[in-house]
Amino acid sequence: MTAVLVSIPRPVRFALFYGAFYLGFGAYLPYMPVWYEGRGLSPEMIGAAAAASMAGRVFAAPLGAMLADRAPKKRWAVLTYALVSFFAFAAFIPATNPWAILILAGLAGGAFTGIMPIIDAFAVQESSRRRFAFGPPRAFGSATFILGNVGAGWLIGWLGGEAALAWTLIGAALAVLTALMLPEGRNPPAPEAALTDPAAKTGVVAAMLSNGLPLAFAASALIQGAHGFYYGFSAVAWRAEGVPAGAVGLLWATGVGAEIVFFALSARLLSSMSPAKVLALGGAVSVVRWLALAASPPLWLLFPLQLLHAFSFSATYLGFLRYAADNSPTRFASMAQAINSAFSGGLVLALAAYASGFAYSAYGAGGFAVMAIPSGLGLLFAFWLVQSARTQP
Repeated sequence: MTAVLVSIPRPVRFALFYGAFYLGFGAYLPYMPVWYEGRGLSPEMIGAAAAASMAGRVFAAPLGAMLADRAPKKRWAVLTYALVSFFAFAAFIPATNPWAILILAGLAGGAFTGIMPIIDAFAVQESSRRRFAFGPPRAFGSATFILGNVGAGWLIGWLGGEAALAWTLIGAALAVLTALMLPEGRNPPAPEAALTDPAAKTGVVAAMLSNGLPLAFAASALIQGAHGFYYGFSAVAWRAEGVPAGAVGLLWATGVGAEIVFFALSARLLSSMSPAKVLALGGAVSVVRWLALAASPPLWLLFPLQLLHAFSFSATYLGFLRYAADNSPTRFASMAQAINSAFSGGLVLALAAYASGFAYSAYGAGGFAVMAIPSGLGLLFAFWLVQSARTQP
């Protein structure tokens, strides 16, 4: 098997893993709330389950970063998280007790979403070492994410909410298999790393508290976290308003398609903007997006509004990525991404998802408007970061 793997180019191996992971993630992210609903959970408990799955990332992302950096092989960290994800999703099959589902949601969500900062840091590092482009393998993942959105949406419309778990479980199984195909990603021994990295003696806490990074963390976490209602209740809310499950999948696919196009054109479109200004752009568009969706627009208008995902998500993601790359030591680049993931995709997103359960119960699709609050706060932090960058010598 080793000889076969060696013959497969590294970009292809990463593309296969990204494809498998995002195929399952494309069903998991929008449709697990539909599965929760089918198992009889109340809107408040659906929000709690969504929050638990996101809160798991608070612990999983930094733990994964440490495991990936300290294990002899980075592949071990990816494989470990993929295996935990698969078995946690399998445990959902017989689960009917709401509290058991809540616990499983935290375990599965933490492990599954915790894979992302690990594989991204691993792929970026390998692409730099082996001189291949990071973009195409990651883009393949975005394409299979769309396939997961559309395919799972269609299957749910045919078979019901249980299909959401089945699709996600198959994606998790494929992620385990393709994780075995990844390059080993051997880490150098600690003494060697200290000699080759001038920043080795820099404390991680000091590094993460310098150069405006706290403002960047806050802006990114609040703007990204404001997607809580979208991730947790968009499928439920749109279906309650008569949108077919297949159309919900197409709406999500439209958002991801806009994301792919944005990343492809970002170097040209944003070359004159500082990372802090890109973060501010994401925050401003985010506020507009949630207020517009709260007005329960007709289906034909939902599609162009989904194009705003290119900014509320992609611009925010890219802005932070660029800012962290410019302002954190190379040794701690993966840790900066993991901390950002823990806050933006974990703590803040979990709180927003939990609040979304009550917002949906009270206002239905109007609960989207509640997400304008964290978006607006994130926008203020981004403006603060822009001003701070201007006053730096």
